[in-house]
Amino acid sequence: MTAPLSVSTALGNALADKRIDILRQIASGGSISQAARAAGVSYKAAWQAVDTLTNLAGTPLVVRAVGGAGGGGAQLTEAGHQLLAAADAMAQARGAVLSRWQNTAHAAPAVARLAVRTSMRNHWPCVVQRLELQGQIVRVHLALEAQVLAAGGDLRSAPTALASRITKESAQLLGLQPGVAVQALCKATAVRVARDTVPHGEARGATPDAFCFAARAVRVARGASGDEVSARLDAGVQMVGFAVPGSGLRAGSRVVLSVEDSAVVLALAEV
Repeated sequence: MTAPLSVSTALGNALADKRIDILRQIASGGSISQAARAAGVSYKAAWQAVDTLTNLAGTPLVVRAVGGAGGGGAQLTEAGHQLLAAADAMAQARGAVLSRWQNTAHAAPAVARLAVRTSMRNHWPCVVQRLELQGQIVRVHLALEAQVLAAGGDLRSAPTALASRITKESAQLLGLQPGVAVQALCKATAVRVARDTVPHGEARGATPDAFCFAARAVRVARGASGDEVSARLDAGVQMVGFAVPGSGLRAGSRVVLSVEDSAVVLALAEV
């Protein structure tokens, strides 16, 4: 059963970034590579944009088109078309608001700064499960939003997906408490990827400060400083990280990804 489209989560970030434009180019041209060229980004970056939007939307937005060898043939799902329609409506509404306030001395700069973009490539819609006070530090335990929904909204039944280590003051300023929806973000360079040597279905070890994720690689880009791996987690979301140079990983490889909680940044989700 296809998960419902989360428009507010997918479009909670600045519409000025190129992810929506890439989605629009895929709709018109039926090609990831063509969309990348039109948006002025690499093929890899275009796929990462699709992965991020899919994570935020909570449902597939793009499917590979039959016969797309060599060109990245793709087409939007019904949810993808719905998201584009919502983005267009939001852009029109935002334009009307900005035009009203653009000549106001203090409001215009403030409104412009609200549309903040980030270089972090891993975005996960999450729900705060519990707060663990460790002196002046708070370890925020998080469940993936999709898994909470699958558990009927019961936070206790949903598995803990990851954690973020922040200061007590930051937790207070964000108003964090169990049940609060947040965006968890992490740089790709902070995610370590290795071949999964544990039989599928068995538990994977985790250190006190890191979480490990079973996944299957969907794209691998070789590099002298490390192999960049985009992977689909067993939990259903996409994640990108780096393996050692010459890792031998390829699309379809079972991998394990790990990220330390100090590398996970939290942002309040739009509602």
